[in-house]
Amino acid sequence: MVDGVVLLVDASEGPLPQTRYVLMKALEAKLPAIAVINKIDRPDARVQEVVNELYDLFIDLDATEDQLEFPIIYTNARAGIAKTSLEEPSENLRPLFEAIVKHIPVPPGNASGTLQILVANLDYSDYLGRLAIARVFNGTLHLGDEVGILKLDGALQKTKITKLYSFEGLKRVDETIGKPGDILAIAGVEGINIGETVTNAETPEPLPNIQIDEPTIAMIFTINTSPFAGREGSYVTSRNLRERLEKELLTNVSIRVEEAGGPESFRVMGRGELQLAILIETMRREGYELMVGKPQILTREIKGQLHEPLEMLIIDCPETFLGVVIEKLGGRKGKMAKMVNHGSGRVRLEFHVPTRGLIGLRSEILTDTRGTAIMNSLFHGYIEWQGDIPMRPTGSLVADRAGKATAYAIWNLQERGEIFITPGTEVYEGMIVGENARAADLDVNIVKEKKLTNMRASTADEAIRLVSPRILNLEQAIEFIRDEEFVEATPQSIRLRKRILQANKR
Repeated sequence: MVDGVVLLVDASEGPLPQTRYVLMKALEAKLPAIAVINKIDRPDARVQEVVNELYDLFIDLDATEDQLEFPIIYTNARAGIAKTSLEEPSENLRPLFEAIVKHIPVPPGNASGTLQILVANLDYSDYLGRLAIARVFNGTLHLGDEVGILKLDGALQKTKITKLYSFEGLKRVDETIGKPGDILAIAGVEGINIGETVTNAETPEPLPNIQIDEPTIAMIFTINTSPFAGREGSYVTSRNLRERLEKELLTNVSIRVEEAGGPESFRVMGRGELQLAILIETMRREGYELMVGKPQILTREIKGQLHEPLEMLIIDCPETFLGVVIEKLGGRKGKMAKMVNHGSGRVRLEFHVPTRGLIGLRSEILTDTRGTAIMNSLFHGYIEWQGDIPMRPTGSLVADRAGKATAYAIWNLQERGEIFITPGTEVYEGMIVGENARAADLDVNIVKEKKLTNMRASTADEAIRLVSPRILNLEQAIEFIRDEEFVEATPQSIRLRKRILQANKR
């Protein structure tokens, strides 16, 4: 889609994990880069160290000699200043503009040559259907042209261009012609996918396909079967769930969906917990009710050996918590690759850890570091199966009957573990209401009321002191559950429950 990149780095923080990922993709595409070091006015700026870290990052990503000769621009974006050296006087961003004009090549291609347009992204419109966002590499495309779509399997699909858009900022505007270097949105082509080539129908010439990263995590999405199903959501049936996931597939190419043991359950595969959590959050805000299971990793067999996904995990934490973080990652098969101490009181640790080891890790690290740690992870490849990884060592407190939770019952259960709900919350049998301090699950009566007698006043409950409950958000709930548990997500609530609600059947 582009002919070059501008790599923006903070003058204090330096290259972050997401910097590594986007730069890796840019170098793989042989794109020239311009490094921009921003916020040079910060009191904790360490410009020269960040420049050295940038060179280390380029070398670590196997950059060529030409790619290593990137220009560096120093900026203070808030003041609108850019300069090619720290001593250079400047009052505007002109040096950055001149660097882009000088170092980023003009789009190649011949306007009179064979038409070659590569589909690089997808969008969807309720009125126009699937939109293919593509770049013209060669030739000229006119509105109304008869073209051929070279599919990924080699087949040629002929079609007519009925609607064409270009982009002005974030807006789509009607267009009638596309020339080399233009980025267009082509409407009305059913079944078009990323990596396919729009070309001449009579003399087709394909472009190299785009490889899409494989998913590493799978979760079960199913309809809500709890006693509270249908109370808060507008879309609760398996048909609604299927249609919503099919609609997601039209624009989100990194998601894959397949049926999982029946028409009411779907196995949704993505690149990480966060990506699937965003999908679930989006769906519940749209009015959907659903249940999701514990994330499972996707393994593959390489040369007869079972392999699992490996992640590069970067943790930024205060020096005082260094030991507890290393100990936590050691138990999850993590291997330290790098440790950098900038002398500011914080340490940056880099680990290689199996994707399984990251499930449930974020909440534990935040607890151990008192909320001061910053975590980022990137897919790093595959590694041989690393054996068992110990997960949550605690059990669940499970409600054994329906009703409303009472302060009296919660007060009595506080010493058993940590409570997840507040007094007055409606519960049902099989709903998880807290975390047991011991490894086993414990069925509890959280709706028990204090009996009143002639010797007690009804106001006696006012003296009860409750510990603040830990209200789990969606990501924390997904990390918390075990294989035999579900997260129930509705537009208004996030609940945890057992797969089998009845205690005597469990």
